[in-house]
Amino acid sequence: MKKHYDIVVIGGGPGGYVAAIRSAQLGKSVAVIEKEALGGICLNWGCIPTKSLLKDSEVLHLVKHSEKFGINIDNYSIDFTSTVKRSRSVAKRLSKGIEFLLKKNKIDYVSGVASLKSISEVEVTNEKEGMTVISGDNIIIASGARNRELPDLKTNGETVISSKEAMVLKKIPKSMVIIGAGAIGVEFASFFREYDTKVQIVEMLPEILPVEDKEVSSILRKSFEDRGILIHTSAKVEKIEKLKKKVKVHILSGKNKNILEAEVVLVAVGVQGNVEGLNLEEFGILIQNSWIKVNGFCQTTIPNIYAIGDLIGPPWLAHVASAEGRLAAEHICGKNPDPINYGNIPGCTYCRPQVASIGLTEKAALDLGYEVKVGRFPLKASGKAMSIGETEGLVKVIFDANYGELLGCHIIGSEATELIAEAGIARMLETTHEEILNTIHAHPTISECFLEAVADAYDEAIHI
Repeated sequence: MKKHYDIVVIGGGPGGYVAAIRSAQLGKSVAVIEKEALGGICLNWGCIPTKSLLKDSEVLHLVKHSEKFGINIDNYSIDFTSTVKRSRSVAKRLSKGIEFLLKKNKIDYVSGVASLKSISEVEVTNEKEGMTVISGDNIIIASGARNRELPDLKTNGETVISSKEAMVLKKIPKSMVIIGAGAIGVEFASFFREYDTKVQIVEMLPEILPVEDKEVSSILRKSFEDRGILIHTSAKVEKIEKLKKKVKVHILSGKNKNILEAEVVLVAVGVQGNVEGLNLEEFGILIQNSWIKVNGFCQTTIPNIYAIGDLIGPPWLAHVASAEGRLAAEHICGKNPDPINYGNIPGCTYCRPQVASIGLTEKAALDLGYEVKVGRFPLKASGKAMSIGETEGLVKVIFDANYGELLGCHIIGSEATELIAEAGIARMLETTHEEILNTIHAHPTISECFLEAVADAYDEAIHI
């Protein structure tokens, strides 16, 4: 007998499992279909394992520079196999945790590959059990995205790799060329450079982390170059030569041609949606450039079919997918949720130094016609930053000069990815600069830098 549910979720990543749990909390019967491991790319091959790797590189950095803390470590060794093993272990534990949460909320977990049979039926193919059909009053598609492969930048899993292979390398490469200077490329550049890999970055746009405020990108570039990372911006990859023991990357920058050589090339040029095999077009679900088109409540062109997460386009962030999962579930359940304000989503990059931002860059604000007040506070003026030896970076805030709205916040430095939440709350609540200045921040903390940056925007800074 075919099983029927109120809601069927295709994909068990950060969007899918959150949608499922929220739906169950609201009294719905739910099934989740996942073809690989619960948690999706983020948990298994993205956000979580990379942060584990980056923590290991942070520890290595501290060991290398322990003398400035009065601790001399003369002899140390690196067990890279254990580094990789730890990151995989973290991912596995969290995936098991999601399975527990599904059971706790009485959600059926179905393993297999999903495809629409009708607008209310899903075929699930499993190697062991064959093909089954389950039905649902509503379907939420959360099949995610994968690394984009360009015709001239095809990976082979050995010398030309994606981020997935980069996480499980058996040894530290002596040299690496990274194509793409977005969050993924920059994080891996930071990681491998800490292990003394000779790293070069190729980016076709004029800046690394091109979506960030130009001032922040410039600070990060200088920091990377000071660490010995070579950066080629406004550069196009013409071709890749895969030789026996090395790879040659031919790049064009303006009229200048150059050939970069490395043991390994990491391709990090974005993602594309996993729309293949779902049979979406047959039922009139609109797809553009591998992204499913949805309305403000994540409904597709078929009202009872929703799509969330990386599958519907940028920003490709786990926390956005989770928010969309919650939105879709609550919309199905009649909770009348507000659409997501995509202008108020934090972005984080976990390199060293960390980068985090929310809202408009200074340039974007000016381009939109705002008269702005800009405040900055360098971490080198922070007592806490000085005491922990992390004085690189700054906090930058942008206010609408006429109405006092916090238009954007941009942070580079220690714990930037944790600090950005305060700016998010301030923007969500439409907090004024006076209210921020009247919020007493604990001392000594890095969070005081946000307070001081706000004060600087209004010529009230005390410590600069």
